[in-house]
Amino acid sequence: MIKSKITELKLPYPGEADRVVRVYVPTHEEGETFPVVYMTDGQNCFDMAEGLFGCWSTHKAVDESIKSTGQGAIIVGIHNDDPEHQDPMKRTCDLTPGSIGEILIPEEFQDMGDPAGDVFDSFIINTVMPYIEEHFPVKTGRNNTAFCGSSMGGLMSFFTALTHPDKYCAAGVFSPALIMFTPEVLGNWIQKKITDNMPYLYIYTGAGDELENEICKATEITYDILTECYPPELLNEVILLENKHHESAWEPIFRDFLHTFLTRREEF
Repeated sequence: MIKSKITELKLPYPGEADRVVRVYVPTHEEGETFPVVYMTDGQNCFDMAEGLFGCWSTHKAVDESIKSTGQGAIIVGIHNDDPEHQDPMKRTCDLTPGSIGEILIPEEFQDMGDPAGDVFDSFIINTVMPYIEEHFPVKTGRNNTAFCGSSMGGLMSFFTALTHPDKYCAAGVFSPALIMFTPEVLGNWIQKKITDNMPYLYIYTGAGDELENEICKATEITYDILTECYPPELLNEVILLENKHHESAWEPIFRDFLHTFLTRREEF
């Protein structure tokens, strides 16, 4: 029996210093393999002491899933912070894909710099995924692979899943920062991405504070756009009006998303 472990990696990031990536592998038998969930904001995935705003406790969700259903997953958390300066503008830049179209930059993000979400996406596809598949006991292939994130990470999850439907069968799109784009820009981009084999989208938002309420409005508009062109059986929207924009809301939602991915992935 091989005991559970969180492994910290440093992988080469385009044009920057190495990026921290942490990988949780649950307790398993020799030769056993698992589906995998790639996540933004790896600094908030595992340990309450490491994240500024809270923790998703994804490793505990995996362990609970194994106990209740016998199905587990490997979690790969990619950091989106600046450990020395905790610069939120760097994270915003990291997770904003400029290729979607013209960006609506909120006043508080005027200093974010050039959007670099497409670079982050390339890092996941061309560096992180090949490394993980070579060095960790993951089940490979689309139906064993999911992507998940919240806020700016939710926007990134939405972008990455629709950009690479051949790589991911499911995406956790939590409180996505779709407010960065107009409905027209998002609608045009979505229409161009539709193919015959789209991933399952688990879309969640609350409305319990000012930011989350604005995100909820943008999410509802985007969901309406999706219902016009996306396979209905691959859409799931969860709205909990009382929930705020915070890790404490995303932690239980992640558990439900994980359960859905693990128990239904062969359907997607």
